[in-house]
Amino acid sequence: MSAPAPIRYPSRTSIVGEDTQIRRALPNRERRMVGAWCFLDHLGPVQFAPGKGMHVGPHPHIGLQTFTWMIEGEVVHRDSLGYEQVIRPGQVNLMTAGRGIAHTEDSAQDGAVMHAAQLWIALPDAEKNREPAFQNYAELPTADAGGWRATVLAGSALGLTAPTQVYSPLVGIDFTAAAAADTVLPLQADFEYGAMVLRGQAELDGEALPTGELLYFPPGRTGLRLRCSAAAQVLLLGGRPFGEPIMVWWNFVARTHEEIQQAADDWNAGQRFGTVREGSNAHRLTPPSLDGVHLRPS
Repeated sequence: MSAPAPIRYPSRTSIVGEDTQIRRALPNRERRMVGAWCFLDHLGPVQFAPGKGMHVGPHPHIGLQTFTWMIEGEVVHRDSLGYEQVIRPGQVNLMTAGRGIAHTEDSAQDGAVMHAAQLWIALPDAEKNREPAFQNYAELPTADAGGWRATVLAGSALGLTAPTQVYSPLVGIDFTAAAAADTVLPLQADFEYGAMVLRGQAELDGEALPTGELLYFPPGRTGLRLRCSAAAQVLLLGGRPFGEPIMVWWNFVARTHEEIQQAADDWNAGQRFGTVREGSNAHRLTPPSLDGVHLRPS
């Protein structure tokens, strides 16, 4: 039996922080998740003007992990646990929100180049209220694969296992090539996968993929051919279908409308999430009103 055909989903342009433009691939109206991955923003590469940068003011999270993969530039993370961490190229910042955490994100230097992928991982129901945590991973395992340099960001692949602490069966791999490259990557048949080009162009099982699109592969595949004819960079995400209905609203992942309303009320009242370590000048973010909004799990 042949593998199910891949499906293309266009990303959409959005704004984070004060005025930083990104391409948002997840959630999509037709595709909300890939495994436990429930959010994917691709920022850059962008050259900020003098005096400009990415500045995202204090904001809260529940029920998820934020996962930042830094490609170019540097960002300062500050949170309500007291951490202040500069993330540099080739590193991952992983923040586990659990029952509640708040943080800020700022360019380390205005007027610099920035290129990054910002992802969220939905926590399974048994872990959604765990204690918040933060970890910077400065070293990640790499392997050569047919001219690609593969960096395993999460889970296991190519005989390597990433150190990042996650709570669902999933995988994340960055493939970077300086010239033409061609490899066949073994896949787990019970995983679904999504791929997004971060730089250049690539082909996945003969499907041309430019920047700005997410190519989704349903479960059932045991391998994927990845090739490029010139320098390129591809982010591959995968995981076992999540199997739990969730709600994603503003910066929250939850199971019920009431959970989200309580989180928004707590943030607005200055409760539950603590105080973010000082250092960011960006304004505090506030959630939009839930009045008249009827959230449904997806």
